[in-house]
Amino acid sequence: MAKIAVKKLDERAVLPKYGSEFAAGADLYALTDGEVTFLPGETKFVHTGIALEIPEGYAGLVYARSSLACKRGLAPANKVGVIDSDYRGEIMVALHNHSDKPQTIGNGERIAQLVVAPFLRAEFFQSETLGESERGAGGFGSTGRF
Repeated sequence: MAKIAVKKLDERAVLPKYGSEFAAGADLYALTDGEVTFLPGETKFVHTGIALEIPEGYAGLVYARSSLACKRGLAPANKVGVIDSDYRGEIMVALHNHSDKPQTIGNGERIAQLVVAPFLRAEFFQSETLGESERGAGGFGSTGRF
């Protein structure tokens, strides 16, 4: 298991935790001074009170928690947040209320999940041709099903 340094920026902050032995995402916890209410269609930045040292060659990916997103309509506004390995600031989660009712979170509530994943950094170059593939230029709906 890899080790990732976490700096608490506030003594009340909670370090990311996995909910089960084989969970891919570690829960991120809200750090608030009381309850925060999101009106329908509203986005607010929620503090976590932590900073991370993601290893070089990896990125921290901030995803929705399925229960919060599906049951209450609260999910990251940018769908997936990306934490680069050279970022050392506080991890913030831009939560958006997709529901038609006000939603409230409290201090210490699980608000998102963090997946640390390797990535390939590529050098892009212009080319007049591309290799052939079975799919070719088939895009959205290319399978005939939507």
